[in-house]
Amino acid sequence: MPAFTAKEQEKLSIIHDAINGTITNGLAATKLQLSLRQIKRLKKKVREEGDAAIIHQLKDKQSNHHIDSTLKEKTLDIITQQYSDFKPTFATEKLDENHDTQISYGTTRLWMIEKGLWKPRKQKKGKYRSWRQRKDRYGELQQFDGSYHLWLELRFCDENGEPLEMCLLAAIDDATGKITKAIFAENEGVIAVFSFWKEYVETKGKPKDIYADKFSTYKINHKKAVDNPELLTQFKRAMRQLEVNLIPAHSPQAKGRIERLNKTLQDRLVKELRLANINTPEEANTFLQEVFIPKYNKKFAVVVAKEGDAHRPLTEEEKENLNHIFSIHDTRKINNDYTIQFKNKWYQLKEIQPTTLRPGISVLVETWLDGSIHIILNMHELHYFILPEKPKKQSKIKQPPIVTTHKLNYKPPANHPWRKYPQDSTES
Repeated sequence: MPAFTAKEQEKLSIIHDAINGTITNGLAATKLQLSLRQIKRLKKKVREEGDAAIIHQLKDKQSNHHIDSTLKEKTLDIITQQYSDFKPTFATEKLDENHDTQISYGTTRLWMIEKGLWKPRKQKKGKYRSWRQRKDRYGELQQFDGSYHLWLELRFCDENGEPLEMCLLAAIDDATGKITKAIFAENEGVIAVFSFWKEYVETKGKPKDIYADKFSTYKINHKKAVDNPELLTQFKRAMRQLEVNLIPAHSPQAKGRIERLNKTLQDRLVKELRLANINTPEEANTFLQEVFIPKYNKKFAVVVAKEGDAHRPLTEEEKENLNHIFSIHDTRKINNDYTIQFKNKWYQLKEIQPTTLRPGISVLVETWLDGSIHIILNMHELHYFILPEKPKKQSKIKQPPIVTTHKLNYKPPANHPWRKYPQDSTES
């Protein structure tokens, strides 16, 4: 007679009670948490085959759905050679996508643990943070951040062979979870951020709100992002001109979607770039736009609560002034000799200008994204040329103002007919 486990003995006892009529079939079904039909079937088997019929036929045998050991070895060889640093979920996807091997995530995970390719991690007890509901419509809120990482691993290095970090600037839509725009840049400085959002509003329009990192994206604290210590002010000013509300996040968890996206991309995108043999930033940006983002959005995007695009189109005036808006603004004063000093260069203002100039007044100096300098006063762009060296210091001589050629400033010459009339000093 086979050895029964305690659970099997209990089950057999209840079936015998049902056979003997000590308890009803319904009560037996309740005790064993089986259906009435299963109880009747078990009673019949015990009568015909004896007590051994209570034991499951697959006990100590392989499952009918077990995977052949040859397939397991072949799969583990592929994972070891090509996906050794992949997480089980991503490895499962790549096995299906590139090797026509369909196995479950759980199976891949167990095999990788057995092989030592994956180490289970204990769940950390995190702080309590309340869940924030997604926005209703696409384009209402864009979460934005930059992520420094060795995106091309050791395949992109400097002259000394040191691997170079790149910064991935990315925006994710709060309502849909889609990557609305992402691009590799050298840093998270003002020029890179302005270039990102200038192209964004030109192609997609203006989002209602932008959720950005208060401490890193807009207050430069990375060794590579050293081009403008007042990025927050510059970006806030540009967004205000476009009537886009900028929301500073007080913690990484506040803008959790973009933070999670960065972690996901640092895992998945790095490996996708490796598999595609991408070695340069230019190739990486092309792959990102044409392959990765569409694939990511198709897999991870969620259904919006309400249909419609909340992006607003640029007005004609905004389109005309886009280069002025997305430029670095500084103020300088006009010197007595009508020169302006800016970043160790001297700019000489020309005599003929579209508006009246005087020494001592402040002008706006705009540095455009292409590096060109534009000097603005009263919405007019001033004419200038760059001096080869610092001008010599002038003595305190009163300089006449540079005036416009407007007809109200016109002075008639000595032979003008107006001057031929006699001047009568006596009053009538």
